[in-house]
Amino acid sequence: MSSVNNHQMMFGQIDISAIDFSEKSRDDMPKILRALQGIYINIELRKRVFSILEEGLSERKNGHGKADSRTGKPGMEQWAILVMGVVRLVRNADYDYLQDLVNHHNTLRQMLGHSDLTDKKYYELQTIKDNVRLLTPELLDRINQEVVLAGHALVKKRKTRDGHTTYVPM
Repeated sequence: MSSVNNHQMMFGQIDISAIDFSEKSRDDMPKILRALQGIYINIELRKRVFSILEEGLSERKNGHGKADSRTGKPGMEQWAILVMGVVRLVRNADYDYLQDLVNHHNTLRQMLGHSDLTDKKYYELQTIKDNVRLLTPELLDRINQEVVLAGHALVKKRKTRDGHTTYVPM
């Protein structure tokens, strides 16, 4: 299994599981990042998702050889590819907007594993394009199926007396 992200924390870096999101925000970014955090925290789900990514990202889009199984193409780990791909999809963002977000949105940068204080990592536009494009609709569909299964494991259907279906946490 390939590395999800760099396990060596840097000074000032916040563990992804400890990132706090604004409960009052009406923007969709905290909701997107909270969902990604849920994938990261659920170890079994994370293993299944990254198994899918490892399999799918190992093939280069142009068909010429293999991409690095840990980083896709040079410069990006699988976790960053997933985070950027999900943000791009949900926000319906073009690559220029995505580049601005990943380089300047503090909470998104924390989700990518960057510290606020010392990490000056800058994502180049071409690196983002080369890597995020590796997330095909087929890969995203397979990941979605795993997320849905994990969600079903968290809640249980129950019929109420009036015949309606409710979902209760297990």
